[in-house]
Amino acid sequence: MYKIGLVEDEESLNKLIKNYLEKEDFEIISFTKGQDAIDYINSDSSVQLWMLDIMLEDDITGYDIIKEIRQKNEEVPVIFSSARDESIDKIMGLELGCDDYIAKPYSPKELVLRVKNIIKRVYSKDFHKIKYNDYDINTEERTVYNKDERVVLTTLEFELLIYLLNNKNKSLTREMILSEVWGTDYYGSDRVVDDSIRRLRKKMKNLNINTVYGFGYRLS
Repeated sequence: MYKIGLVEDEESLNKLIKNYLEKEDFEIISFTKGQDAIDYINSDSSVQLWMLDIMLEDDITGYDIIKEIRQKNEEVPVIFSSARDESIDKIMGLELGCDDYIAKPYSPKELVLRVKNIIKRVYSKDFHKIKYNDYDINTEERTVYNKDERVVLTTLEFELLIYLLNNKNKSLTREMILSEVWGTDYYGSDRVVDDSIRRLRKKMKNLNINTVYGFGYRLS
């Protein structure tokens, strides 16, 4: 899970952006005051992307914050946002090392798309790796490890696992799972889904697959 630092002093917008990004499985550390963000930067460097509003209510600006970020980490991506003159802020942001700029007002969906594109570009070498509880899943090598112990899955069990992970916290019907994992040309019983879920639960005891009675399954 990628951690994003969000600095936005408009509380309603801060909460809205946070909710949109969390729905995409990002971990959000949010701030409404620039000084709080700077204090966090000086105590923690694990954020994978920063989203900075340039004009804040306290005396700290987004420019001040990116300077602190760059002293700690020259490579972590930064997105600037501002309601002021776009050309001036964009030039200043680029000079200070920001990776993208988005002018207010903007669509939260557009912001999410930009965040995803930057994360994918910057961390592409890790994009085939998924961390879930104690499990390390590699979609390129098609392997699953529980700490240092290999979990051996069949091809369909692995495809089912990835489909569940890609739809985490969503309720999925047996028909949806069957169509996506086994394919639309599969003509067998949907009980094969139940059997495969049972085997996954047995092999991966820390996999939180919940039965949605009368509907299907949900990974949480």
